[in-house]
Amino acid sequence: MFGIPGKQAVTLTPAAVAQITKLMDREGRHGLRVGVKKGGCAGMEYTMEFVDAPDPNDEVVEQDGARVMIAPMAQMFLFGTEIDYQTSLLESGFQFNNPNVADACGCGESIKFKDVDELQAEQEQARG
Repeated sequence: MFGIPGKQAVTLTPAAVAQITKLMDREGRHGLRVGVKKGGCAGMEYTMEFVDAPDPNDEVVEQDGARVMIAPMAQMFLFGTEIDYQTSLLESGFQFNNPNVADACGCGESIKFKDVDELQAEQEQARG
């Protein structure tokens, strides 16, 4: 697992906590699994799905009643990310404030991550 001992892989804003707990209650689900997959115009896309149980390899983040599971392949790419939920006149949705993103397309749903070696070096440096 990637990350720093004692530090959550992701953090949630109060708006994200409220939306995730509301959806968990409404859907009757254990939590929200977040991952990444190849696709989109920048090369990668975030994935989100409600699940009934965590995968044994998921990293589980619990914050104020909201439960987020990070899929194994995504853990390195999401470390340090703040998940927010924003509502505007035109759209509502989760926003990822991710320090590991090197580039994003105009639609905001497709991202390109820093090189894997660069991400690992940054995490090693943060461990001290």
